[in-house]
Amino acid sequence: MYKKLLSLIIMLNLALFAIAGNPDRQGEAGAYELLMNPWPRSGALNSLNASRVGGIEAMMLNPAGLCRINNWELGLAQTKWLRPSGIEISSGAFATKIGKNGTLGIALMSLSLGDIKVTTTTNPEGTGATYSPTFSNIAVGYSHLFGNKISVGFLLRGISEGIQDLSAFGMSIDAGVQYVTGDDNNFKFGIALRNIGGPMSFSGDGLSAQLKSPENTDLTYNIRLSRFELPSQLHIGISYDINPSEHISFTPIVNFTSNSFGRDEIGAGIDTKLTKYLDVRASYKLELGEAIEGDVNTAHTGLAAGMTVNVPLSKKNDSRLAIDYCYRHSDPFDGTHQIGLRLEF
Repeated sequence: MYKKLLSLIIMLNLALFAIAGNPDRQGEAGAYELLMNPWPRSGALNSLNASRVGGIEAMMLNPAGLCRINNWELGLAQTKWLRPSGIEISSGAFATKIGKNGTLGIALMSLSLGDIKVTTTTNPEGTGATYSPTFSNIAVGYSHLFGNKISVGFLLRGISEGIQDLSAFGMSIDAGVQYVTGDDNNFKFGIALRNIGGPMSFSGDGLSAQLKSPENTDLTYNIRLSRFELPSQLHIGISYDINPSEHISFTPIVNFTSNSFGRDEIGAGIDTKLTKYLDVRASYKLELGEAIEGDVNTAHTGLAAGMTVNVPLSKKNDSRLAIDYCYRHSDPFDGTHQIGLRLEF
């Protein structure tokens, strides 16, 4: 098993060189909603917790963590992205144990951009009509735990984008590994490769145009669009749990992210359990080019923080209701706000 794990880690590290950060290609990919994390807990950590993310949130970061649940988990979340831009993200997910060590999960995510004015060359200020783009994806993931130390996960995601007369559909694959070691299983290592798939392209009636031929007859022309790649990522992270008592813990986290269509990122955070009922967390993430060149390309400043309120549902087991909140600072805009609700049994 350890030889297989080593082989998988080597393969994922080789992928690092294939998708190493390239700021010159920033903006050339599509389906960037795949990089928008809709979950508050990992959002408060700037998606830096590839080493220890667990449950339904793992399907957006490292599918290897999907198996780290009790029996089943259900979650819903709502995001106000860069308020007051009008961009909202709705997400839901469910995961359940399959056999002794396997876990199967399904996740849905929908991005709303609000109503956009229809403009034409003759009416550049708008025709009075509006349209609403639809961006959504559905993912099915599976994770398996080996000996309570190593977990491996894979995920298949279907991606859909469109407006009234144009649409695009694609598929992507995520894969990841988490390794737990130490006297109290307090050291964690994680590596995940995300959004690996073929290029997407738009098609539909919106690409047809009625024009005059040189002979002054009406002809229908079809416009060909270029295909676009998916924004692949590689996450490598570590964390260490410090447990001074049963209900108090401190977990520092460090993570490196390689982006195929942007600068590489590095960040650190801390996830703290203060009582049985309250968790707080904070993080900071920095683009490597930003640190070297002093050039900022993102609205989010890298600062994020959040909290979780845990409500026990049973004295006999770990069943609970959890309310998560996250705030990510931005400049400009008024930041990103996320709130979620989870049921764990």
